[in-house]
Amino acid sequence: MRFITFASMLLGLLLFSGCEPGRRTGNKGTEPATLYQGQTLDTQAEVQTIAFGSCDRQDSPQDMWPVILRHQPDLWIWTGDIIYADTEDMDKMRSMYLQQKNDPGYQALHKITPIIGIWDDHDYGVNDGGKEYPRKRESQQLLLDFLDVPPTAPVRQQEGAYQSFTLGPPGRQVKILLLDARYFRDKLDKSLLPGRRYEINTTGDVLGEAQWRWLESELRTSTAQVHLIASGIQIIPEEQGYEKWANFPQARQRLLDLLARTKPKGAVLISGDRHIAELSRMDLPGLGYPLYEITSSGITHTWTLGGSEPNQYRVGPLVVARNFGLLKINWQGDSPSLRVEVYNEQDAIQLAEPLSWSSR
Repeated sequence: MRFITFASMLLGLLLFSGCEPGRRTGNKGTEPATLYQGQTLDTQAEVQTIAFGSCDRQDSPQDMWPVILRHQPDLWIWTGDIIYADTEDMDKMRSMYLQQKNDPGYQALHKITPIIGIWDDHDYGVNDGGKEYPRKRESQQLLLDFLDVPPTAPVRQQEGAYQSFTLGPPGRQVKILLLDARYFRDKLDKSLLPGRRYEINTTGDVLGEAQWRWLESELRTSTAQVHLIASGIQIIPEEQGYEKWANFPQARQRLLDLLARTKPKGAVLISGDRHIAELSRMDLPGLGYPLYEITSSGITHTWTLGGSEPNQYRVGPLVVARNFGLLKINWQGDSPSLRVEVYNEQDAIQLAEPLSWSSR
């Protein structure tokens, strides 16, 4: 874990808050001709603090990044909606990514923190979209450009933006699996029922067969002690009427069955999309320990009105505020212990729960 002094953090913020001709500062200005180089991922370094979040309008105030920086995360994971593009114009999408990438606060974080991630719908290119989106191949390359993925990386050649990363020394490894829930996802039909946006697609798929085979291989061959599985849309919750894996019950059950069958150590789900934060917990038969999902959304905007919604799996409060998540890993002892925390834009803690591995 890196130790960074407050002075060095402040210096980084000052260095990247300067105004230069042709450089985007906030929501005005033009994109630079070249991009800065962010912190690279050291796969051998021990990971103790992982920050994550979603739903960031590139044309809204980017005031959450200095708050995230104070926590000195070892890694940042995007869980979707990095930008709000919703377009088939790749020049417009590229410009939006440039605007986000060159925000001074985001740059300051990226200078000391490696960044990885997966898309959801708005950065994919169409609201609530799936495999029917016609520019998905081009959009995938723009996402990977934004994430500084090397030109020779295998994900550049495959269909779909799914990737895996194994971080840390042997015995203290975290495996991160980024699921692409857009590129291969089947169609959803609109629902006429109140409170439900879509009908349930009882036979539809989310991942596609190539990604399913990849995921099973990654889980079966893993040597990690902690497994983080990221999806733009929620996996565990069932009641909410918007996008979710539960709209595809056959695919959702296939994922849960795969986890129960492969039994990865310390599996935790993370997701975004919802403009809320919450922690869900289910006892999955065959897994041997409770399965948690941490949803964190959104960085720049959330529900405009306070409210609530049912979730039979929820542990702790429903957070209706701008937020980001932290997953803290304690490697002391025979097995790692995990704790999830959610903070708002004032850096006030909204949710804090240890993740218990004992079944009820």
